[in-house]
Amino acid sequence: MEHIVTHGAVGLGDLARALDLPKSTLHRICTVLVERGWAVRDERGRFEPGLRALAIGSRTSDLPIVTGFRQAVASLVAEHDETVCLAVLDGADSVFIAIEETSQPVRLMTWVGRRAPAFASASGRVLLAGWAPAAVAALLGEAQPLVTPTGRPVGGLAELQATLEGIRAAGYAENEEDTADGLWTASVPIVNGAGEAIAALTLCVPTSRAGAARRRALVRDLRAAGQALARDAAWLPSPYAKRI
Repeated sequence: MEHIVTHGAVGLGDLARALDLPKSTLHRICTVLVERGWAVRDERGRFEPGLRALAIGSRTSDLPIVTGFRQAVASLVAEHDETVCLAVLDGADSVFIAIEETSQPVRLMTWVGRRAPAFASASGRVLLAGWAPAAVAALLGEAQPLVTPTGRPVGGLAELQATLEGIRAAGYAENEEDTADGLWTASVPIVNGAGEAIAALTLCVPTSRAGAARRRALVRDLRAAGQALARDAAWLPSPYAKRI
């Protein structure tokens, strides 16, 4: 996995020579990596880092989904001048893997690799909304107390599952001051060709710039950007497929 992250797209033969391992052994290992979302195989049969590897890789800016992200959100950032992030799930956390920053002086201070509890963040919730309720319960634990980073208790899994049901119906998630004071966020899922959510596109806006009318315009254009990125990422497998 370190070799794939460091060198990018690499074929089985190149891996065998670099790691001094038989192709048959590597094939079995790479099959498991692909199944679990740590690697993907492109149309030429080469292995690249998968979505679950993005948070630990040093080459995230070169990966196809990140390149597609920057293209898809260019007009969104130009139009609204707010921070837009790309996030994936890693365990029970949502992790930012790419960011396009606003030029506004008042903004969320964030970075690639920043984590937030999935149950509390808009990006995490919009991805969990694509999971089966039993898979959400298995991830978070039936008896686990759920308290957001800003200290708001969530009424356990029952309240969270109701929130996720609403997100499924709406097609996007909103969040106000659950991950940071004074912050409103909205998130849409990036869905592959199989209809599976593989990542989340998130707007991060101070509540002082997020009036009701502007929120509607932001969500509208965020959804359009998410659909554009989904077209580019249609070939990517979901690392969460077994939980859907």
